[in-house]
Amino acid sequence: MTPAKRGLDIVLALVLAIVLAPLVAGIALWILIREGRPVFYVAERMKAPGQPFMLWKFRTMTVARRDSGVSGGDKAGRITPTGRALRRTRLDELPQLFNILRGDISFVGPRPPLRRYVEQFPALYGAVLASRPGVTGLATLAYHRTEERLLARCRTPEETEAVYTRRCVPAKARLDLIYARNRNICYDLRLMVATVFRRLPLRAARRRKPADG
Repeated sequence: MTPAKRGLDIVLALVLAIVLAPLVAGIALWILIREGRPVFYVAERMKAPGQPFMLWKFRTMTVARRDSGVSGGDKAGRITPTGRALRRTRLDELPQLFNILRGDISFVGPRPPLRRYVEQFPALYGAVLASRPGVTGLATLAYHRTEERLLARCRTPEETEAVYTRRCVPAKARLDLIYARNRNICYDLRLMVATVFRRLPLRAARRRKPADG
């Protein structure tokens, strides 16, 4: 990560943490009242091969004793009403401002993967995680809806895992590597604006989006 990118992360995260503090407190209180504890979902992710960290989000699903693999597919029934609204607006990711300030992730980059996928695809994630993971990124913007559609068809953990590893992991990795070749502060700012407005205004990225399958 360049000093300029890290500086932008710190300044923007501090400003947003101050401005959005009432909203964060309000969401936390709402979850506590409506859904109960825990308010936050804290889980291990990888910022580089062999470098785990704990990612913070607002909890959006019912608690399960055994929970592994990607979120989606067979787990869709566990999403709470509050969680559904938070996911739709991406407000569930506000606690990740803490992770940005710690330097675990950036605002823009590949989504931090689970350890199991990094160990399953070491060469692929060795290249992808050469970029600091982020809250949003090219793959998130360009492939998120396709991933949701693919996983929505899955009814068992085994089916979800098979679809995700076979179709989603390589497709998102290709987009993450496109980002790595083009990353700069201006590109990051464009992706951040695109995330806010839920629109990908980058024609080149659309043309190079991997085909479904």
